Amino acid sequence: MLNGILIVSAMVLGLLLPERAMADPAKPSSVALLEGFWRDVWAAKNPDAADNYVTEDFVITSGGKDIVSRDAFKAWLADFQTRVTDQNFEVIETFQNEDGSRVVSRLRVTGKNNGMFGLPADQKPFVLTVTAVWEVTPDGRLAHNWVERNSWEVYNQLTKKCFLNALPLRCLSAFSMHDRCAA
Repeated sequence: MLNGILIVSAMVLGLLLPERAMADPAKPSSVALLEGFWRDVWAAKNPDAADNYVTEDFVITSGGKDIVSRDAFKAWLADFQTRVTDQNFEVIETFQNEDGSRVVSRLRVTGKNNGMFGLPADQKPFVLTVTAVWEVTPDGRLAHNWVERNSWEVYNQLTKKCFLNALPLRCLSAFSMHDRCAA
């Protein structure tokens, strides 16, 4: 009983995290895998580095549309990255389920429009937020990514003439949707 109280007390104090206590040290962390992917593929703007992380039959479901195969994903990623200049890629948080078969990240991408959404490459700044849910294979490869973005808000940032577009999103919360760039 005393051992149970000590373990619970240590968990409450943050000294012993449940996922670390239960993790199999022989199995790589899905969080570390995904953070490596973000660093080596997205932040480094290197689609070919995906070969080190994703399965050959990888699927990304983006906005409800499936892009199937590692090669198709790399082409999609390369195309996306040509549409953003001065890209800054920030991982807000990443966490996994107990067995590591699912891992989730919240991200923030800032940059300038270089043709997103078929718009003219006017270099307007934007802030894109992303939630990505990943399937991880038992051998530690990324197999499927379901990604959702604030595309509607970014489109509005890029198409409305408004001083608010230059403000970080945290500053915009003080303005109602009507106040933001009302035509």
